[in-house]
Amino acid sequence: MIVSWNTTNRCNLKCKHCYRDSGKEINNELTTKEAKTLIDQIVKTGFKIMIFSGGEPLMRDDIFELISYASQVGLRSVLGTNGTLISEKIAEKLKKSGIAGVGISLDSLDSKKHDIFRGYDGAFRDTINAMKNCREAGIRFQVHTTVMEWNKEELITITDSAIAMGAAAHHIFFLIPTGRAKNIEDEVLKSEEYEKLLTAIMKKQQEVHIELKPTCAPQFVPIAKSLGIDIRFKRGCIAGINYCVINPKGDVQACAYLSQSAGNIRKTTFDEIWRNSVLFNNLRTQNYKGSCGSCKYKDTCGGCRARAAYYSKGNYMESDKLCTF
Repeated sequence: MIVSWNTTNRCNLKCKHCYRDSGKEINNELTTKEAKTLIDQIVKTGFKIMIFSGGEPLMRDDIFELISYASQVGLRSVLGTNGTLISEKIAEKLKKSGIAGVGISLDSLDSKKHDIFRGYDGAFRDTINAMKNCREAGIRFQVHTTVMEWNKEELITITDSAIAMGAAAHHIFFLIPTGRAKNIEDEVLKSEEYEKLLTAIMKKQQEVHIELKPTCAPQFVPIAKSLGIDIRFKRGCIAGINYCVINPKGDVQACAYLSQSAGNIRKTTFDEIWRNSVLFNNLRTQNYKGSCGSCKYKDTCGGCRARAAYYSKGNYMESDKLCTF
């Protein structure tokens, strides 16, 4: 079971696809004390992995203290970052805090394209240095790529580069038009391109030793099975089932791209929200509408609930329109 906490809305970049529309700090973000209480409740609820993300989590002054606390109480603490702030010194501090892994975003091997997409000259340079600094500090790191029309042809090459840089995994995120990404909705892959790329990723998995994991693309599980490819993932979309997100102000969501709140940890304990919220219990019924409801892959795929909601006026139980099955 995995929980991701968007620790802050603050960010040093202005990425075109940001689901949180991050930049400036928002009022009333969780305090250090509230964050530690949340971590205790997450452990009590049975979660094993906690992702510290953002915004840019390294912009929180207490981030190393919180990572250390989560690690001490038994969580596997990992960091989701744009990477630009990971100097040698920061990598050493992350290592000392007990971080188990770092996910670093890289969307193109063309430095100019990556910098433009991330809204910062030098983002590519600093991101590559972050990977080097993590490697030298002995921190497991993985590469995160958001795939769109403009970079889809690069994807397999980025996997090869991730291997060369010493990454343990390459996680590939498929664009959901939420937050600032609404402005680049035309970059979402079409259904045929989507399935073709998922198939290529799964075939690439047979050739490489690192883990390749499509995200917001649950159809990769039945595709892998149809190709006879053995993967450790048993289900595609786990939003509200084995995964959830907490935003900077304490609202609990099924995933980062599904805006509906299951409750707020300042009003209700996290474990109670996880067990009893209407949102989560609806998702766990798997009583999907349309083709997702009748699909033979319902139990292993589940369709992307965030994409279903976006294209169905907020109805997260509707069909995933991008699917070709």
